[in-house]
Amino acid sequence: MVTDLWINLPVKDIAKSKAFFTQIGFSLNTQHGNSDNSACLLVGQKNVVVMLFDEPTFKGFTNGEIADTKQASEVLLSIGVESKNEVDEIVQKAIAAGGVSKHTPGEMQGWMYGAVFTDLDGHKWNLLYMDYSKMSGS
Repeated sequence: MVTDLWINLPVKDIAKSKAFFTQIGFSLNTQHGNSDNSACLLVGQKNVVVMLFDEPTFKGFTNGEIADTKQASEVLLSIGVESKNEVDEIVQKAIAAGGVSKHTPGEMQGWMYGAVFTDLDGHKWNLLYMDYSKMSGS
């Protein structure tokens, strides 16, 4: 039986990435996974683990090349938040910390509100507030 899900991402600079993610509100797991080559982030109330590895270490795990995020999207990591204001706040924090957002926060399908930002290494993060009471069929 599957017990956990860990998301592993390659980054160019562990120190800069740690600073970026803590500035936008992610927690660092200071007991495990932190070294000169890695950082362990805990995301959300369920503490989903996002491991950041410097590119040489990540390549060693995957035995392959790293996707060029300037050319294409590798993945869209979606995070649920508690309010529309929280979507706006985190996007602004991401931009202030050096990230990019070309996506104006807005309503989608009448029951979702969200925005996308790109971190320092081009990974795309989707922030979503979902009002299930407005969802069709609820």
